[in-house]
Amino acid sequence: MSGGVGFIGLGNMGAPMAKKLLDHPGGLTVCDMRPEVVVAYTDKGATSASSPAEVAERSEVVSVAVVDDAQVRSVIDGADGILRAAKPGTVIAVHSTISDTTAEEMAQLCASHDVEFVDAPVSGGAQAAKLGKLAVMVGGTETGYERVKEPFSAFADLIVHAGPVGAGTRMKLARNLLHFIAFTAATEAQRLAEAAGLDITELGKVVRHSDAITGGAGAIMLRETTAAIPEGDFWLPILSHARDLGEKDLSLALGLGERLGVDLPLADVALGGLGIGLGTGPGAIAEKHIAP
Repeated sequence: MSGGVGFIGLGNMGAPMAKKLLDHPGGLTVCDMRPEVVVAYTDKGATSASSPAEVAERSEVVSVAVVDDAQVRSVIDGADGILRAAKPGTVIAVHSTISDTTAEEMAQLCASHDVEFVDAPVSGGAQAAKLGKLAVMVGGTETGYERVKEPFSAFADLIVHAGPVGAGTRMKLARNLLHFIAFTAATEAQRLAEAAGLDITELGKVVRHSDAITGGAGAIMLRETTAAIPEGDFWLPILSHARDLGEKDLSLALGLGERLGVDLPLADVALGGLGIGLGTGPGAIAEKHIAP
């Protein structure tokens, strides 16, 4: 039978993740700074703990979902932290998005106590957690990864071993780089649409509808390298076609923005860099655009 699982931090993300662990065969122990939050779990059979150390006493795998690096350090190595009571072989999994250097520092500290550390940030938001459809990016040893796969499968349907400690966090940062640049691009698109007299809420409906089908930006993230694509490669005609369509549409959008007096800096960067980023090199439209 699986050993006990602990969960520390029952906030916006931690709460739905921990709820998915209520039926874990080894039992669930929960801890949060707000005692009233814990009741929803103890009422369904979980055990409450007054400190991270108490969680560690009852758990073989301890998930941590707190706010920032300082809280992670406190939960792991504070006066009542996990390491005060963790048994050798315990795995500490941090789901918070922290610095990769903090993850490496915590791993070294845990190793000195014969405790395994993995950084395991998640992607998909609270809704995906409720559905058990999070993606988890695990940085750690192969042993640590194998130990967390079973409990993580309660709240995730994609668990990736990103590499050694710190790699999970680095993958999460790369993923969120795309996420928030895309958000910024969305605001630029809204400004253009608004200046053109369009209903930007209707534009939002169109974007969500089409991205749900096409996969959005992730649809082009299929190659194993970002290097230039050689002649004869399978991907060259496919991504060259995507580049040509993108350059055409970006050029038209920039033209519309110029007529409407709307500055579109991301579109300008995208037109110059799309083909280079895809590995195809710039197309004819971009070459004219970036020419001195």
